[in-house]
Amino acid sequence: MIKSSVKNIVIPFSICVLIALALYPNSTLNPESYSTEGLELNYNISEDLAMVAQDKPTQQNLFTPHLGKSFEGFKEALAFKESRGDYFTVNTLGYLGKYQFGSETLKLLGIYTPNQFLYNPELQEKAFIANAERNKWVLRKDIKRFEGKQISGVKITESGILAAAHLAGPGNVKKFLRSYGSHNLSDAYGSSVRYYMQKFSGYDTSMITPDKKARVTL
Repeated sequence: MIKSSVKNIVIPFSICVLIALALYPNSTLNPESYSTEGLELNYNISEDLAMVAQDKPTQQNLFTPHLGKSFEGFKEALAFKESRGDYFTVNTLGYLGKYQFGSETLKLLGIYTPNQFLYNPELQEKAFIANAERNKWVLRKDIKRFEGKQISGVKITESGILAAAHLAGPGNVKKFLRSYGSHNLSDAYGSSVRYYMQKFSGYDTSMITPDKKARVTL
């Protein structure tokens, strides 16, 4: 496009110069007479003419779930620690599913067929709720007594207590609280009551209703 424009200007200009020389052979050509000084010359070509395609960034709205300190956040954080959220896993000690339940705890909740439990995600979710309800009833006085206090460098919260009870049972949580951290049981993999108290502190577990006889029904 630019070459064509230049060609259209240069050729007629050259012809005019030749004609002038032919008509006025004795005249002297003064280049300053043909100066472009003072003229507005714009060689920029518009995008429409140049047909330049420019990649324009497109905004993408990416959805990232953020459960925060909600009860769902509590459940999923605990499940990730226990099994990375895998419903169908069994650990080396025989603990089952997403929340790693032992067979004796399942019996307390009315579940007597571990194999059925392992392959039923709905049953596992209900078992988690029932177990939390039962533990909250067992620990109701300790929650009231110790919540908000500092023990062994950890701020005691209801969610931390329930998480630790899931790990080690409510009896060992009572011992930890009432010994002010001296009795700090760890499981076979090294996770302790204190560690769970701290890791799962501050979640909203208010939806869990204390229930002495909590059991699972489908």
